[in-house]
Amino acid sequence: MSHYSQAKFNLSAPDISHLCADEGIEVAFAGRSNAGKSSALNRLTRQKSLARTSKTPGRTQLINVFDLDEQRRLIDLPGYGYAKVPMAIKLKWQKSLGEYLQKRDSLKGLVVLMDIRHPFKDLDQELIQWAVAAELPVLGLLTKADKLKSGKRKAQLLMAREASLAFCGDVTIHLFSSLNGLGLDNCERVLDQWFGYAQRDVPEQE
Repeated sequence: MSHYSQAKFNLSAPDISHLCADEGIEVAFAGRSNAGKSSALNRLTRQKSLARTSKTPGRTQLINVFDLDEQRRLIDLPGYGYAKVPMAIKLKWQKSLGEYLQKRDSLKGLVVLMDIRHPFKDLDQELIQWAVAAELPVLGLLTKADKLKSGKRKAQLLMAREASLAFCGDVTIHLFSSLNGLGLDNCERVLDQWFGYAQRDVPEQE
């Protein structure tokens, strides 16, 4: 059984001041509103509706906390970059996000989800730069990888890995598909390391 299938909803917070105590280990998931973040969390946790998927991107403006155990948490950050969210909310959230990444001691890693067809948009880059500045490791997941044929998929992966070198930080890039589970083992291997779980001997996928 996966460690992540133990995930249980704890709370939704409007900003970082309403989060649970800053102790233990947490890993945050962030991405543009249409990057498939909720679907990825559901695939990781083997739960169909742990993170609510919406046909209207950008609807969730709360930080959702899912407990794995008493000391480990998955954090689902609000999607960003969706045009219909008022500018005042966008600016407030960007400020809160920066504070969260730079001041949350229990945060041990950031997963940035990007549509494989459109990686490293401006806000993605800003987010990764914030994380690198805070000396946080980053796992970039190229989501919806099932939508590309194998050759194009590999080309996008190589291009994204090359682009990630510019951040001069601990940035790892892997493919991911919530639909068929491609890249799930690679994702779990990185998360296991961050959470301090015993490492599993699983061969790396493409």
